[in-house]
Amino acid sequence: MFDGSNTIVLYEELALQDVLPVIWRTLPGTVDAEAAAGYTQRNVRLLQAREAMEQLGPDNKVEDDPNHAADILRLEMKINLLLDLVGQILASSRPRPPAVPVRFNSLGATWKSAAPLPEAGAQGLVEIYLHDALAEPLKLPGRIASVLPDGHIKARFAPVGEQVADLLEKLAFRRHRRLVAGSRQPPR
Repeated sequence: MFDGSNTIVLYEELALQDVLPVIWRTLPGTVDAEAAAGYTQRNVRLLQAREAMEQLGPDNKVEDDPNHAADILRLEMKINLLLDLVGQILASSRPRPPAVPVRFNSLGATWKSAAPLPEAGAQGLVEIYLHDALAEPLKLPGRIASVLPDGHIKARFAPVGEQVADLLEKLAFRRHRRLVAGSRQPPR
């Protein structure tokens, strides 16, 4: 499923690859427009929160004053600790599906699942938990495109909306950029 190359692609678009809790929820039919709009609003908020969390840390600093830089670094470390603690509390109070290798973008997702496997053509939701500190998962309506006997599932999403697509693209691009930068650094 994953070839280990620097460019991760799904449905001929740049994709995000990670090991995250993922679950498929079969629905009796397609998602209506009102429910889809609700999913879009929640997904935008989740992706914006995830984007803000990725911007924390000393690597993203543009601070000129070294005195303030140390104070900001201490604050960011405390915020990260707080986020980790909140994530642990959430994880213990709200069980999540098992984390599996997943590749996804605004067009679809592919992951490996244990039985019972959905049927190809089934309509439903792919739920992807982006971070331990985020209580809710992304909920992406779509249909199952294929299911292999070994448990590899490929889903195609219904249109996710321009804002969700843009945020997913940014997240995938930042990860891709970090992966390429990491592969160019000489080993220590």
